Amino acid sequence: MARILVIDDNPELGRAILKRLERAGHTGVLAADGNSGLAAFRAQPIDLVLTDILMPEKEGLETIRELRKDNQHVPIIAMSGGGYATGTDYLRLATTFGANAVLQKPFEQGELVDLVAALLDNAATDDSAPDHADL
Repeated sequence: MARILVIDDNPELGRAILKRLERAGHTGVLAADGNSGLAAFRAQPIDLVLTDILMPEKEGLETIRELRKDNQHVPIIAMSGGGYATGTDYLRLATTFGANAVLQKPFEQGELVDLVAALLDNAATDDSAPDHADL
């Protein structure tokens, strides 16, 4: 199936997401922050990226922007559980930075698997993916 990069600073959550995706037939790579995620993305072929937004070192919005500079078509899912208390909607911002879809934490594992499948199907059939390199 697909090789999926999971970027999350919560190691337990990252491993749980990866395990669920592997049960769905995918292979995965886990990174603890945006810097290590970008290094993993650049080191091997990746079919989809799932990234947290609020992380130390390089946060998710900046990571999404850099991913889009490297690859305009790879599907990106942004996830976050924070932001609403401060009045900032990080997930809405993630779509302006180039994320194809968002997940509000906590989310159901089935919701994740369904969204991954839909984005991978769309990427396989859509040669006219949006160009986010100018963001």
